[in-house]
Amino acid sequence: MPPGQPLLRVEDLTLRFGGVTALADVNMTVESGTIHAIIGPNGAGKSSLLNCISGLYRPTSGSVVLRYVADDVARGGGLAADPGAASGTAVADVADLDVRERALTSLPPNRVARLGVARSFQNIELFDHLTVLENMMLGRHVHMKHNVLTSMLWFGPARRQEIAHREIVEEVIDLLKLQAHRQKPVGMLSYGIQKRVELGRALAMQPSLLLLDEPMAGMNAEEKEDLARYVLDVHELAGVSIVLIEHDMNVVMDISNRVTVLDFGRVIGDGTPREVMDNPRVVEAYLGAGAAS
Repeated sequence: MPPGQPLLRVEDLTLRFGGVTALADVNMTVESGTIHAIIGPNGAGKSSLLNCISGLYRPTSGSVVLRYVADDVARGGGLAADPGAASGTAVADVADLDVRERALTSLPPNRVARLGVARSFQNIELFDHLTVLENMMLGRHVHMKHNVLTSMLWFGPARRQEIAHREIVEEVIDLLKLQAHRQKPVGMLSYGIQKRVELGRALAMQPSLLLLDEPMAGMNAEEKEDLARYVLDVHELAGVSIVLIEHDMNVVMDISNRVTVLDFGRVIGDGTPREVMDNPRVVEAYLGAGAAS
């Protein structure tokens, strides 16, 4: 999808759990080729919003609509379907592309993933006993098409597909500078490297849209700086659009193009990082009333 085009639309999204309203009439547009941050106090509904986008939650009302290029989905994408999309080079005219729309709110997570939406979580969801390579190969499962018999016999289409999947994962390992750890069990690695592996597993799905839920939570300053650099690499070199939940405002200001602010499940601000920081409602709700003076 060429940069600047709407990639994801969230329209009048409401999510209730019994008598508790987690999201109320949320509207947000994510443009292709951007890093779009979602910020807000704890309990503001940020993770609930990502859960609705990724298919883990079914909203009470409203819609989530993804725009995608049909050819990219049909072939399972590339490390980037358009590696120049984020940087503005080698971009096709949208009129020449088979751009389609699909409502995500009725789809299960695996169907959403096949359309090009990948997700990471606050807590590391890796298999400690598996190697970095094996964990990242799991990110390819949504694109695997060979059946159980050919997989067991390891010939023909199964072998060719395995080689192709391995090549894609190796590209991701190179991009995230994980070569030295590729055969190590994940449980032996530091927290910062594990978070990088989790980022890589999501990227191995070849998404057009990557949802990152507090990827830098629990990190020290050096680890945050490292991961922020890799997030930028994923965005700029792999051409992946990103929706990012992050509490560290320095990170948000440094790497995001646009910011949406939630408070008690409602949008109270949306704009560039500077516009949001200058919004009195945001300053009071998120940064504290004292910061507004």
